[in-house]
Amino acid sequence: MLDLWYTEEWTDNCRFSLKVKEQIHSEQSEFQKIDFFKSEEFGTFFTLDGLMMVNEKDEFVYHDMITHVALATNPNIKRVLVIGGGDGGTVREVTRYPHIEKIDMVEIDERVVRLSQKYLPITASKLEDPRVTLYFEDGLKFVEESAEGSYDLILVDSTDPISVGEGLFTTGFYKNCYRVLSDEGILINQHESPYFAKYAAEMKKAHNKIKNLFPVAKVYQFHQPTYPSGHWLFGFASKKFDPIADHQREAWEKFGLKTRYYNSDIHTGAFALPTFVREMLEDVEG
Repeated sequence: MLDLWYTEEWTDNCRFSLKVKEQIHSEQSEFQKIDFFKSEEFGTFFTLDGLMMVNEKDEFVYHDMITHVALATNPNIKRVLVIGGGDGGTVREVTRYPHIEKIDMVEIDERVVRLSQKYLPITASKLEDPRVTLYFEDGLKFVEESAEGSYDLILVDSTDPISVGEGLFTTGFYKNCYRVLSDEGILINQHESPYFAKYAAEMKKAHNKIKNLFPVAKVYQFHQPTYPSGHWLFGFASKKFDPIADHQREAWEKFGLKTRYYNSDIHTGAFALPTFVREMLEDVEG
């Protein structure tokens, strides 16, 4: 019997491999190569340009952590903008809050969304929620053209800063995010990993740009087994709220959400970074 394996090069000297049962879809969209596979260990997963994006087994980690930290810091968020996130998992978590009134999702590649709806309903199941509006366009341009103070929360659920994701790591983009956020606005962004050199370099660049714009700029971590090194970060930036000092533990717990990774203790603990990561970020701040 033929063994099929998906392999991703994490660095020139390190690879991640996963045994594949079958490839269920492959296409080249206008923007990127999209592949869907089935595996025994991680269920259905998809890759963009050969890089793992989402799988059924560990998607909850990422989607819990990109969403609930902000909503437990400001439980009164009503208007949310998701940039990227074509698999729908981030939107799914946001829709769990009944008081949220408006969720706009901007994804440059409609094919990612449509294929996720077909093959990954576990993440894409809430894209038809009446509060959700889908925009298939460039997130960079969308934010540039949005009115000042339009959103209480922006979640940047982007790929790495290469190809279509590149513009979502620029100073111009972060400046526009600042402008379109309300006075109590929060920005959460995919912040790469501290572990391998090329990802750490992007982490430092992103942190440097954001901390020069926002009065509050913190970094928090989570464990994502299928992303390079498994040690991954989000950035938390805000005009007003500090994620630790302003953590609304009781208010968030009253929502009664059943989460699989995030909880109130993780909220605090995720900001307690290892020394080597703190030193890297302090280098930037210094």
